[in-house]
Amino acid sequence: MTTGQAGTALGCSIPTVKKLVATGVVPGVREQGRQVFPLAALQRLQARPLADLAGLGTGEVAVLRSDAPARVEEPDRQWIGFGTALDGTQLLAALSGWWRCDPARVAAGAVLPVTVAGFVVAVLTGLTEWESDGAVGTTARFRFPKARLAGYLTDLTAPANATTPTDPEDVRLAGLLLGTRLPSVSGGPIAYVTANPTTDTADEGE
Repeated sequence: MTTGQAGTALGCSIPTVKKLVATGVVPGVREQGRQVFPLAALQRLQARPLADLAGLGTGEVAVLRSDAPARVEEPDRQWIGFGTALDGTQLLAALSGWWRCDPARVAAGAVLPVTVAGFVVAVLTGLTEWESDGAVGTTARFRFPKARLAGYLTDLTAPANATTPTDPEDVRLAGLLLGTRLPSVSGGPIAYVTANPTTDTADEGE
């Protein structure tokens, strides 16, 4: 399948499919003048269930809509975004800030699913504390210094947690969310979805 055909099948744009491929979570994609998306992988992605947000016990949850990994020159991290080439420590630093968001609203959900192309590829917990970059109003960015990486995937077609959380609730949340489809709509990296996301669109829009 071409990336265009894969995007049509998954209900998202070609750039969104390419972003998903760039993270490394879809095995078997080949470059033959253009990207060739394996049919078997596409069928497995189409079969991924919607996230059961009712199991979170909250009316709303924030979602981090991530991009593929990109290098940054910052004191506390070298990468932003999600990619299977990053280890757990790098991923946690890359995903736990700095984001424009309502930090209290993020913390109230107690979990931050990380999605690429509408698929949950990582799960953050431990969001009880946050720090501001010092800016005022809507330009302020926040990070969550106590965040934990409860789980992440290296293969979206056969989801299995690539880390081993020690907290039982982290284990439960990772098992509930990893590999599921969690559509969201937002003009920025953080979206907020209700316990029933089925009315949202699956296109990440990047």
